[in-house]
Amino acid sequence: MRTITSWLGKRATGLYAFIALFYMMLPIMVVIMLSFNKPAGKQNTQWNEFSLDAWTNICRDQTICGAVTTSIQIALLTTIVATILGTMIAFALVRHRFRGRTSTNLLIFLPMATPEVVLGASLLAMFLNLRVSPGFWTIVIAHVMFCISFVVVTVKARIASLDPRLEQAAMDLYANERETFRYVTLPLVMPGIAGAALLAFSLSFDDFIITNFNSGIVSTFPKFVYISSARGIPPEANVIGSAMFFIALIIVIVGQFVSRRRRAN
Repeated sequence: MRTITSWLGKRATGLYAFIALFYMMLPIMVVIMLSFNKPAGKQNTQWNEFSLDAWTNICRDQTICGAVTTSIQIALLTTIVATILGTMIAFALVRHRFRGRTSTNLLIFLPMATPEVVLGASLLAMFLNLRVSPGFWTIVIAHVMFCISFVVVTVKARIASLDPRLEQAAMDLYANERETFRYVTLPLVMPGIAGAALLAFSLSFDDFIITNFNSGIVSTFPKFVYISSARGIPPEANVIGSAMFFIALIIVIVGQFVSRRRRAN
């Protein structure tokens, strides 16, 4: 009995980590499994038989491909704008002292703390008062607004962790401010910027609540899945979800591999 208790005590952390990881990965495993399913009816909720039809013919239903294309376009535009603005705000908050800096730090967190239902409804009211019809561009504006906060927090943490002596050393070697920023500061901050961009893309691509309020007749992938749930979510939706997971996994693995190679060199 003592031997078993001692064995469990030594491996308790690893066991807890495995249980937590399995708990988090279980829904993703179900999504991947159902992407290879050939449902007997409209509902793709029970395993019937193995099939690659959904993977080989994703655009069998043009509606889903159109929704995915729209989501990718919105996510890319949101990522570009939010990353640029968020990075500039992060540099201003960390590197400069100005009146209202404390208030700005507080306001940055408000979109993250505000419930999405309230945020989506408020944005819809604003657009309607401005006589702007909900559609593609209102979704982009709404997504940029809440993604900026996540970008600022991510990039700000990276900037705050930089060693100022590296920039001072570059200036001691006769580099001006622009050259120091381009060749020293920006490469050091770039991992944080890249991480913030990936986070903004993910948040924009899979957002439903704010998008549903401000989309009008525009259909995005999350909106398509929600509408399809009443009549049956097609396996192609699981294929797209699985593909997004594998793409994210590949990006993380490649990033870790590149980081290890740089450390080794």
